Amino acid sequence: MTLSTPKTNTLEDGIPLPPAVEMQAVSKEFGNRRVVDNLELVIPRGQMFALLGPNGAGKSTTIRMATTLTAPTTGTIRVQGYDVVKQPLQVRRAIGVVVQPLSVDNDLTLWENLEFHGRLHHIPNPLRQERIEQWLRYVELSDRRDHLVKTLSGGMKRRLQIARALLHQPEVLFLDEPTVGLDPQARRLLWDIIRDLNRQGMTIILTTHYMDEAESLCEQVGVIDRGQLIALGSPQELRRQFGEAVLVRPLAGGDPSQTARSAYEFFPNLAAANAYLDALPDKTGVMIRPSNLEDIFVQLTGHALD
Repeated sequence: MTLSTPKTNTLEDGIPLPPAVEMQAVSKEFGNRRVVDNLELVIPRGQMFALLGPNGAGKSTTIRMATTLTAPTTGTIRVQGYDVVKQPLQVRRAIGVVVQPLSVDNDLTLWENLEFHGRLHHIPNPLRQERIEQWLRYVELSDRRDHLVKTLSGGMKRRLQIARALLHQPEVLFLDEPTVGLDPQARRLLWDIIRDLNRQGMTIILTTHYMDEAESLCEQVGVIDRGQLIALGSPQELRRQFGEAVLVRPLAGGDPSQTARSAYEFFPNLAAANAYLDALPDKTGVMIRPSNLEDIFVQLTGHALD
C-alpha cells in the first residue's frame, strides 16, 4: 500500500510546512491537580517519535489532548498546523489513533468493522471498498475479511485496529502501547508495518513500556515525568549524554526474600568503565555492559517502567 504523504517538511517552493505536532506552554489540570505542566514539544513531519513515562506521568493525557479527546487547560496544541481546540474536525481528519484496549467489534466481521468506520469518515464507494481491500492486504488479513473478529488472535486484532486507523489515510498515526500482550512473532510483524508506514512518510507517535521497542523504532524519544518533559533526543544522543557504558554492582543488605537490587554507574565509554573496574579492590558481582534506554529512563525518573 502506498501513501500519498510525502516525507518532507517543505513545499515545492521552499515554504516550510508546520510540524506534525507542536505544543506551546501546554498544561492540563483536573481540579487542583496539574497532570501536564507547561509542556513544550515539537515533532517534525515524518518522524517516528516515542513518548515515554512511568504510570501517572501525564503521557496519556498528553496524547488525549493531541488527539482532541480532552482540551488543554492552558497553552496551544497544533497537529499538521490545525489547532486542536479551534479546528478539531480538521485534526481528526489528519490523524489515525490506535488505542491500547482492543476496540474493534468482536461480533462483526473484519470487513464489517472497516465498512462501518469508512462510512463514519464519509469515504464514498467504490473508493471505500478499494481501501478496505488494500489495507486488509497491507496488514496481511485479506484471507480473514469475512471472519468474525472474535475468532482472531490478539495480534490480528491489533493489525485490524491499524488498518481501521489508516482507512481514511491520515498523515499522523498515534499508537498507544501497540504491542502490549503480543507474542514475539506478532510483535515483530507489527514493527515491520510501523516502520514501513514511516518510510512512506507517515508521522508515527507512540507510547510504549518496552524500551527495546522505542530504541529500535524511534528517531526521537521524549521522557515525561510529573507532567514535565525531562529529556528529549535520539536514543543515541541520550546514551552519549548519560554515558555509553554502565557498571552494575549489587547493593549490600536488604531483605533476601526480595528481588536483588543493584546500583548503576554511567561512564562515557566501555574503556573508561573497564579502567574503573580494574582499580576496584573487590569486583564481586560487578559487571560492565553498554548502556541502554531503560538504564537512562530509570536514571531520569527513579523507577522502571511497569
